[in-house]
Amino acid sequence: MNSPWFKYLPDFLGNSLAGRGNLQRLIGNTGWLFADRILRMGVGLVVGVWVARYLGPDKYGLFNYAGAFVALFSIFATLGLDGIVVRYLVQAPERKNEILGTAFMLKLAGGGLTLVAAVAAIFLLRPAEPLVRRLVAIIAAGTIFQSLDTIDFWFQARVESRFSVSAKSAAFLIVSALKVFLILSNASLIAFAWAGTIETLLGASGLVVAYRINGYRLSSWRMTSHRISQTMKDSWPLALSGMAIMVYMKIDQVMLGQMLDNNAVGVYSAAIRLSEVWYFIPLSIVASVTPALIEARKVNLALYNYRLANLFRLMSAIALGIAIPMTFLSGFVARTLYGSQYEGVAPILAIHIWAALFVFLGVAQGPWNINEGLTKLALVRTFIGAASNIFLNILLIPRYGPIGAAIATTVSYALAGVILNAFSKRTQNIFILQLRSMMLFLPGKT
Repeated sequence: MNSPWFKYLPDFLGNSLAGRGNLQRLIGNTGWLFADRILRMGVGLVVGVWVARYLGPDKYGLFNYAGAFVALFSIFATLGLDGIVVRYLVQAPERKNEILGTAFMLKLAGGGLTLVAAVAAIFLLRPAEPLVRRLVAIIAAGTIFQSLDTIDFWFQARVESRFSVSAKSAAFLIVSALKVFLILSNASLIAFAWAGTIETLLGASGLVVAYRINGYRLSSWRMTSHRISQTMKDSWPLALSGMAIMVYMKIDQVMLGQMLDNNAVGVYSAAIRLSEVWYFIPLSIVASVTPALIEARKVNLALYNYRLANLFRLMSAIALGIAIPMTFLSGFVARTLYGSQYEGVAPILAIHIWAALFVFLGVAQGPWNINEGLTKLALVRTFIGAASNIFLNILLIPRYGPIGAAIATTVSYALAGVILNAFSKRTQNIFILQLRSMMLFLPGKT
């Protein structure tokens, strides 16, 4: 196929779901997800930068250290259920009450475990620092309310993300306004931690309202031992994989805080905020097309593989379109947004922005891993990526500081997201598709 990459998107969308009505739903669903993420990117970036400048590198670093620390334990709150539950709902929508009820109870228990584990660990690690312990406790409490994200799985499976988007966007805007008020009121660091937890609570409440408006009742949910067993059997590889992903996404901030100081964490966090703000793009696209890929896998294997190739090429095109200009504009962007107090952001950003390419390709591979029953192999790959990130951080942070952390993260993302696919016969075809997808300007078959 010699067509340019952007010609693949309408073809991918047009044949993924049968019928014009389903196509319109898919495009509309993607539009809602993008609108939500663009809103978050715009408003979140402005407010986030304002918060960073208000707090300064030291307090901002402490705040992000606490958030990263909680994230390391958040696997208990998610349990790798997202893709699995959506798949269950697509395949057996008539059993939604059993599926949703079981997922909710598992996530609720997991949220409580996250809170207990994070607080216990920070007490052991930093026993003489009450402020960081309070931050961790407040942030971890928010994971309990994330159990109601189970409702979002139902809307994803029905390709009706507008309801979830409306609920969560409203919570986001309310709390963004609250953060501005906190800045103007000269509020403490603890107040900003509470703001994040309040956003999670408001978003959960909005999901409940949306679910009721659509004629459903939480009281109809039920949990069964069979469903618990089946769900945990299918999700545990993804749960462990999610833990590994959190390690190599957040361990850099935790290790910077332990090996250097809060100021280093603050500068590094400011840089990666500008890099990771783009990660909504693959998540939004893949969340919308996952039901379509599941259906395509049942109908026609050749068509399914062709659509995967197109998805990879789209991901590469978008990621390279972000990374290349940001590399050259990093200095200007850092000075404009953060000012002189965050000196050192530019070189970190110029390196870390390239992690986006491998993140985009890795996210696109996620539905394929589930459909092909290769979640255990994905688990091994992500654990190797996490281990490499820890090793490289130990090696590079003492010598290069936050820049070393950026190098370590980018290399580990490349390893887990792309390179390791070359070493298994079951994923070598995906590796070839990923490589070809990065060669946007070279003709060739996909």
